[in-house]
Amino acid sequence: MIIIKSKKEIELMREGGQLLGQIMERLGEIIVPGQNTFEINKLARKLVFDSGGFPIFEGYGEPGNTFPAAVCTSINNEIVHGIPKKSRIIREGDLVKLDIGMKYKGMITDMARTFPAGKIGSEAQEILDATKKCLDEGIKIIKSGAKLTDYGKAVESCAKAHGFSVVRDLVGHGVGRELHEDPQIPNYLTHMREIVLQEGMTLALEPMINAGTHYIKIMKDGWTYATKDGKLSAHFEDTVVVTKNGVEILTRV
Repeated sequence: MIIIKSKKEIELMREGGQLLGQIMERLGEIIVPGQNTFEINKLARKLVFDSGGFPIFEGYGEPGNTFPAAVCTSINNEIVHGIPKKSRIIREGDLVKLDIGMKYKGMITDMARTFPAGKIGSEAQEILDATKKCLDEGIKIIKSGAKLTDYGKAVESCAKAHGFSVVRDLVGHGVGRELHEDPQIPNYLTHMREIVLQEGMTLALEPMINAGTHYIKIMKDGWTYATKDGKLSAHFEDTVVVTKNGVEILTRV
């Protein structure tokens, strides 16, 4: 069931989204060669609690298989859900994806960014820039009365225009009262039942774009998804609210 948020709920998400955006900016500052992903998670957790929020990813999942961290840290061919570790050292030229969600005053926002570690290669820069553009092109579609399939079409067209592919087995989602709400939001054109966007819907839009094929695999830790062909992937995500005439991006500072 799609949940239309009240003005009060949207205001709380707006406040939480701004705080989360500031947290992401701070985390981006420590994405440098030599850093380990455990320290990134340590800072993320502190910043979330200091902001009056709760790290919603921590403990998320099924009993006996819950995510152990406040932030997902995925590097290079890893797409999403990478687990922070002291042994995972960021190296010069890495593409580092951070995905973080926060519950603030009862409402949840979710976002992701891809950061360069030091000087990155041309392909890494191209996929980073293209994925950010894919998200922006998709956001342009969002408004009351628009079709959700048109969002997916816009993202996929942008990715293909840059010679990249869209991950198909992982999608965006509604967000707000829960981390994952209806509707599911594919980043490619599907023949799913058409959903017409309504004012007050809150969505987590998150293109995941691969340099090679769209095929993915799950790693041994049971959480991390990576490209099946070992090629690079990038990820950008924002929480947005559908408005009468367009969209408000809640997680950009």
